[in-house]
Amino acid sequence: MKPEIRIASWLMASVFLVMGGYRLWQALQGVPTANATLAFSAGEFLLGIAIAAGWRLRAMALLGALLMLVDAVLSHRFWTLQGAEQGAQLLHFMKNIGFVGGLFLLSTVVTGKRR
Repeated sequence: MKPEIRIASWLMASVFLVMGGYRLWQALQGVPTANATLAFSAGEFLLGIAIAAGWRLRAMALLGALLMLVDAVLSHRFWTLQGAEQGAQLLHFMKNIGFVGGLFLLSTVVTGKRR
């Protein structure tokens, strides 16, 4: 794999690693966390490890894209808001959509060689 693709995959993996890991760490520190959030965060963290390691990268990138798309629609419902709050949620929604594009792109540049 080309070095720039490897670096891009590490950068994309960092989002899943940091956010999943952060929520898990918060739960370990006693912050009340729903079981569904714990399960989602653990899966997100594992997905980040898989992408960073290059394990089944095409499939993991597509799974990550789906995850980010669902998160954008469910968590950043800017269309239901007004004013500054709407602008903030639109920013987060579009950030997720851009990330979905990056993950789709990553899934297309991966070589056919399996790891």
